[in-house]
Amino acid sequence: MNKLDLQGRVAVVTGGARGIGLAVARRMIQSGAAVSIWDADPAKAEESRAALAADGAVSAQVLDLTDELAVAEAATKTVAAHGKIDILVNNAGITGGNMPVTEIPAAQWRRVVEVNLTAPFLVCQAVVPHLVANGWGRVVNVASVAGKEGNPNAAHYSASKAGLIGLTKSLAKELAQKNVLVNCVTPAAAKTDIFNQMTEAHIAFMLSKIPMGRFVEVEEIAALICWLSSPDCSFSTGAAFDISGGRATF
Repeated sequence: MNKLDLQGRVAVVTGGARGIGLAVARRMIQSGAAVSIWDADPAKAEESRAALAADGAVSAQVLDLTDELAVAEAATKTVAAHGKIDILVNNAGITGGNMPVTEIPAAQWRRVVEVNLTAPFLVCQAVVPHLVANGWGRVVNVASVAGKEGNPNAAHYSASKAGLIGLTKSLAKELAQKNVLVNCVTPAAAKTDIFNQMTEAHIAFMLSKIPMGRFVEVEEIAALICWLSSPDCSFSTGAAFDISGGRATF
């Protein structure tokens, strides 16, 4: 593993208690950063915090990321615990199940958009001012190849991730001269707990679309996210970085 220079940086990782988020938190700690895990699952958040604490400074905030007041409070508590925030990784997300557009309940559509798009917006509102005040910052949003191409029977998920790509591009332009870079990653599917929300047919469909013939590993996604969070990434902003095993080539 290449060791990135994140010494002295403080990162917030949403959905950091498991899957991609946990891999990101671990990689950042190994590269010298302190990490605050923001997650809705109290037991998993504490379990992951304890597991990571042996290797570095880590805290956990348990909250509903769609709750504006809870998000603001988590930002305040994170700064109190670590002194500042330098890096934000918006990773938390849900799929909302698989079904045709005509069968998606309106409430389910709204919930997916709330978690996958509105929550990152609220977290950016709470955290970005800290990055600007520092005079240095990195934001990485975890979108999806589905946000580029659209997956059948997953319109709510695909639309929310396309929206997250749009949010990334808009915020990046707003912050381009403030030394705060904003990018997103668009991975193919990884074998995480999110698979439990999908049908076997949909999982097989996603695998069939990947030229490399396998799912991406969470550690591979974490490596890209952590590079985008580092000083080595200095002139890329507003970009969608592909990590789909050859599925998307733009």
